[in-house]
Formats: sequence, C-alpha cells, structure tokens
Amino acid sequence: MSTVALEQPLRSRDTSLGTSEALPGGAETVEGTAGAPLVHSVGPTAAQINAPLLGWYDRERRDLPWRYGPGETPDAYRVWLSEIMLQQTTVKAVVPYFLEFVRRWPKIERLAKAKLDDVLAAWAGLGYYSRARNLHACAKAIVERHDGRFPSREAELRELPGIGPYTAAAISAIAFGQCATPVDGNIERVVSRLFAVREALPGSKPVLRSLAATLTPESRAGDHAQAMMDLGARICTPKRPSCLMCPLSAACDARALGIEATLPMRKAKAERPVRYGIAFVTLREDGHILLRRRHEAGLLGGMLEVPSTDWGDAEPALAQAMKSAPLRAEWWPVTGVVSHTFTHFRLELAIVRAVVRADTQLDLWADADRCHWLPRRALAKAALPSLMRKVIAHAMGDG
Repeated sequence: MSTVALEQPLRSRDTSLGTSEALPGGAETVEGTAGAPLVHSVGPTAAQINAPLLGWYDRERRDLPWRYGPGETPDAYRVWLSEIMLQQTTVKAVVPYFLEFVRRWPKIERLAKAKLDDVLAAWAGLGYYSRARNLHACAKAIVERHDGRFPSREAELRELPGIGPYTAAAISAIAFGQCATPVDGNIERVVSRLFAVREALPGSKPVLRSLAATLTPESRAGDHAQAMMDLGARICTPKRPSCLMCPLSAACDARALGIEATLPMRKAKAERPVRYGIAFVTLREDGHILLRRRHEAGLLGGMLEVPSTDWGDAEPALAQAMKSAPLRAEWWPVTGVVSHTFTHFRLELAIVRAVVRADTQLDLWADADRCHWLPRRALAKAALPSLMRKVIAHAMGDG
C-alpha cells in the first residue's frame, strides 16, 4: 500500500512519543509513555477502495426519503434539511420529522416565511433545539442573500447560520457533486479501521479527517460520502463489525492486524453531573395551563416551558423554592420526579401542582411578559420540548 500524504506525516508526528517498530501490513507502532501503542498504518488508497465501495453502494444503498437514485438531480434543500436533522439523531427518529417538514414546507421559501413558533413546534421531540432556530434563520438567509438557492462551495455554506464544516462538506458533495469530504461518526469509525488509527477520539479527529480526504474521488464524491456513512451504519458497526460482508475488508489494516473490534479508541467519558429543580404546574379552572417562553439564548432557547426554579447542583428546599412560584396558590407536591438527560448533565425535576381561578394574577417572579395560559387541548401542537411534555404528563398522572 502506498504512503498517504498528510500535512504533517504520521510517522514524524508520532516518533516523539517513543521508539517505533514495523508491524505487518505497512503499519507502525509507537510506544507511548503509558506503554500503549498508537498505530497508524499507511492504509488504502482511493483507487483501491472506491470501485468496491461504490459497487456495494449501488446494490445496497439505504432507501431514505432525502436520497436520490442514479441519474436524478439532488435537491439541496432536502439534503440540507436531512443533514441538520441527523446531527446527534438517529435515522429512524429523523424520518417522520423530515417527511412532516417537507409536507408543510416543501420549498425553502415556504420555510423562510414560516413562524418560528411553528418551526419549533414541528421540531419538538427531536432535541437539540438550537438546530431548529438555526434552521429557520438559515432558510431566511438563503432567501435574502442567495435568492433561495444554496451556494455550492463549502466556504460560502459555512457562512450560513447553523452550517459547520461537516454540514457544508455534506451539502457540497451530495447536493452539488463537489470533491468535499464530510466526516461524521460513521465515517470516523470506518477510516479509523481502514488505517488502524489507534489514537483515541476526540484527539484523533484531525488525523481522521485528513485520512478520509485522501479517499474522496473527484467524481461521485456525494455517493462516496453516503456509501461511507452506510458502510459505518450497517457493516462497520461500533460493536461486532461484519467484516465478512464488508466490500473493503481486503483493504482494511485493522482487520489485518486483528484489532477492528477495538477501534476507534475513545477516552473514557466523565460521568454526567446531576442538576435539580422544582417545576410549578399550574392549571386554571377553565382548562388552561400556565407556560412560559424560555430566553432565546441557552438551553431549550425560545421553547415553551413549565415555570420552574433554577436548575442547581443541590436539591432545592421546598420552602425556599416556593419563593420562585409564579403565583400564590395552594401547591401540592406530586409523587416522584421527572428525569431527563441532556448532553452534559442529567436533570431531576420535582413537581408541585396547583389549581387556580381564572382571574388569578401572576407574581413578579413569573416574569409575566414571557408567560401565557394555553388551553390544554392545544398542548399537542405547542412548541414544547420533550422534557416539558414529560413534566406535564407526570403532573396530570399520565406519565
């Protein structure tokens, strides 16, 4: 196998860690200070992998609603929408949301004219809600700056709200056939095994991106990217990769070394901290529930919430927490707590509930300008994140 050309050669970069010796298959091992070897093989070339990879993809590609077959022209709008939705989210979860979005807003001009509340409500349950706000802002920017047409070059795409290096490369390659290299988690795993990269993630990300770029063909770059994604999702899976079914098994240095199941290596994740709070579920006698809009910046920005205390590192004392109640009422604790896991912490919310008269006034702590009473029958279409739906269901005895 020929040597890959990187901006910083793997051999020269790693030899500072210790002594090295040759391994079978063109790999080298570098003994680190902790005694664990970091292996970087010279790996396969684009010429070696693309014929079998694209042949496999033509036969086995997943049938997804945002994909296009041979000879069909991709719609950049659908490519962009799917890539935003797929960030940190599974294909299975995304499909129904994607279909509903393109039903309601089949063109980017329609999405740009939509109310942000409607977009947030349609996104509710998909998580990572800043994506929805950026999606709406990006649609408006494309209509205003580019007459409703997506730019094809990565640099221009990265200037748009919510589009980072990965998404820009994916749109450029898949929608426009540019020689761009998107690298998601699936592609990282495939590349780490093809080249037997033993440096742990996330530190190895720059190396994996450089190696992935050496495999991208000038033609069919979009199909190549989607083939690598499919290979990682279906064959080169995190556990028990199906090497006997893999079209690239003969070119895989990790398999030659017998280490495919151990790659990619990852640093141990720190345990998520736990935060605590108390949520105030307030029902009016006329069938309305009190909700408040969160500030645009920060977690769940712009979404509706059940008013609550701040979320802190210690469980709040009920007597102290009642100072944050949105109104004066007879509050009753609800048995149990609602747990919800965010990316960087786990939240446990205790719940208190009150039923009040229709003419009850809000307290200063409620921040009345951000509050409104919503009929319970309208909850299904409200821009409520899944956490708040869990809180309401638990308070009502439906959870």
